[in-house]
Amino acid sequence: MAAKIKKGDRVQVLTGSDKGKRGEVLRVFPSKGVALVQGVRLVKRHQKPAGLGRPGGIITKEAPIHLSNLALIDPKTDKPTRVGFKVLEDGRKVRVSKASGEVLDT
Repeated sequence: MAAKIKKGDRVQVLTGSDKGKRGEVLRVFPSKGVALVQGVRLVKRHQKPAGLGRPGGIITKEAPIHLSNLALIDPKTDKPTRVGFKVLEDGRKVRVSKASGEVLDT
């Protein structure tokens, strides 16, 4: 199945404690159906120091959130939208905003 949400997309959280928050997708795990979104679902973790490069302490980082709880932000209307697919004349398959019909891939 083609990916409706990809790395670098701006998304909005639809449900949960972070409902309404927006952020950029940092990483997608298609096999698990989750993504890491910048500034969303922050958790605190205790971390041991690992040499000079990584200090110890309590760090805050993003936890994965399920793809079904995310909606892509339409660049034209700046509102969340569903995503569809369309094949262009040159044979490329691109993502399309259901709300405005705008092509999301460049």
